[in-house]
Amino acid sequence: MKKLFSSLAIVALATASVGAFAASHGGAMSDKDKADMTEKCAKMDPAKADEKMKADCKKFMEMKK
Repeated sequence: MKKLFSSLAIVALATASVGAFAASHGGAMSDKDKADMTEKCAKMDPAKADEKMKADCKKFMEMKK
């Protein structure tokens, strides 16, 4: 019984660790995505761009700092 409890505790901790690692790295942009976003923001015409694009570029530029 003691071995069973120990095994279950180890499995629970391992699952929590893997879940936390996946959650913390899930939203990172790849290098290709960063390059594409930089190019789009550089070519963006503020007069013609929609509000979503402006907000995305502003957020991306703040993130780079």
